[in-house]
Formats: sequence, structure tokens, C-alpha cells
Amino acid sequence: MDLELRHLKTIRAIADAGSLTKAATALGLAQPALSAQLKRIERALGGELFERGRHGVRATALGEFVLARARVVLPAVSGLREEAQRFAQTWQGGAGFRLGGTHGPLFGGLVDRLAAAHPGVPVTTHTTWSEREIAARTADGRLDFALVGTCGASAPPESELLVWREVARDPVFVMLPTGHPLAGGQEIDLALLADESWTDVPGDGCFADCFSAACARAGFTPSRVYETDVASCVHLVQVGRAVGLCRATFPPTPGMVTRPLAGAPLYWRHLLGWHPAAPAHDTAAVVFAQARGAHADAVARSESYTAWLAAPRGA
Repeated sequence: MDLELRHLKTIRAIADAGSLTKAATALGLAQPALSAQLKRIERALGGELFERGRHGVRATALGEFVLARARVVLPAVSGLREEAQRFAQTWQGGAGFRLGGTHGPLFGGLVDRLAAAHPGVPVTTHTTWSEREIAARTADGRLDFALVGTCGASAPPESELLVWREVARDPVFVMLPTGHPLAGGQEIDLALLADESWTDVPGDGCFADCFSAACARAGFTPSRVYETDVASCVHLVQVGRAVGLCRATFPPTPGMVTRPLAGAPLYWRHLLGWHPAAPAHDTAAVVFAQARGAHADAVARSESYTAWLAAPRGA
């Protein structure tokens, strides 16, 4: 006889009840049937699991060993079943678009485009600074699509589970207050900003390390970097407290300008990811096309980026 989960449940029920009679009642069995089942289980496991006495049953050493394992296995299997059910339910078709992304104009543009193109279809969102969290939620079925960015050529998270397609690749620009001496330039050499404080949004990728390396190549180490939310970054730039790093598609904002860095020492890849076994896979081409469209819209709104794209490189 092969040992099954129901046998472990029987052993646990007998131990919890303390007698075969009480266990049989709890399991909805006749006591003779439970006794016969227990004997079959004991033969399969190689020895007695319980000592029978006038006051009930008590686990033997083998019984204690099996019970210890059962108390680990049974909750684990129960949890697996519940998670699998939730997983299947979240990936049922017709649930709309469940998007996860980091903060930025591209994510908002994608939501807008999907809502406009598919009226009546729900679009729900989850935003966080953690690309890993978004990818994990997509991998386990809590999200349909992940729209994240990676610095340079670094691999996206959960790359062994998710399909990733590159939506676009942008240079990283610098944000300057409109009164900054370099605000009127077309491109700015990173070395000219050596004495500045900096501000940037957080993340769990390698961007901070890549920025430090770019500064080192330019001959300096940043004196201070304020890592904070977008609104605070903008404020720190507007009041002249810091210069900021941003994606080239950052929208026009009063009191500040965005300018490319000479030689494009940093760039950002926008990626769309999804699970290949999920129902969302069937709509991936549609979502990807809308993401590309949202990026094109964001580029068109940025005069500094469109000028940079139009200029011959090296000019």
C-alpha cells in the first residue's frame, strides 16, 4: 500500500482524539473500519504507530516520528492547494488588464491608452519603486503585465520565469532649475556638474552603481544624492537644492529644464514582461503595442528629447 495524504490525516486525527472511538466519530467512520485502516498504514510504515490501552491510544516512538512529519506536510499541502486555487482564479480570462509598474509617464500613458482603446474593460494598477516586487507579482499571477526599467544592459528580474520585450531605450537626462548657468546648453558634460548635489528616485536595480561609475569616469564622486519620490526630486531641482537624474521622456515641468548628458553615459531600457503560461499571453501583443505608443507620445511631449534625437550624434 502506498502512503497517501489521507493516511497522514488519519494518523493525526487518532493522535488528536486520543482514542480510536473518538477518532472514528470525528472522521465519520465505524471504529472497526478505522482499526483496519490503521493496521494497513502501520504495515506500510513498518511498525506500530500507537499503543492501545484502557484509557485510549498513545503514540509510539515511530508514531511520534510520523506525526512530526505529518504536522509539516499537511499544512504545506493545504497551503499549496489554496495558493494554486488563487493562482488559477487570478489568471482566468476576462479579468481585464492588471498592470504593475514603476512611477513615470510611460506607465500612466499605457494605462490611458488601454482604457481608451478598450472601454468597459477594467484596468487595475500596482505601482512601487521595486522592479523585483513587480516582477514577482507578475510571476505568481497577481499581475498580468510588468512595465519596468533596467539600467543599461542589466538583466530584468525573474528572467527565468517571465517573457521580457524591450519597449524602448532612452538616454538618462539631467534636470536643472531654469536659472542654472548650464540650463541653456544643448548637451551638458557630466564633469561640469561635479560640484552639484544630486537627486534621484529609488530602485532596487544597479542604476545607483552605474551613476557612480559614470561620475568616476568623469573625474569626480557625487558629494550628496537625495533619493526620494518624483515630486520631491522636482522640488529640490526647482529650488536649486540639487540637480536631478531622469528618463529622457520626463514631461515639461515649470521651473526646470531637462538636458541630455554629453556622450549619453547612462541609458534606461523600458521593458514589458508577462508569464508565458498565463492567459495574459494572448493579449501581450496588444499591450506591447500600446506601450510603444505611450513611449512615442512621451517622446513627442519632450522638446529636449526630440531635439536630441534629431541632432546628428557627435555634433
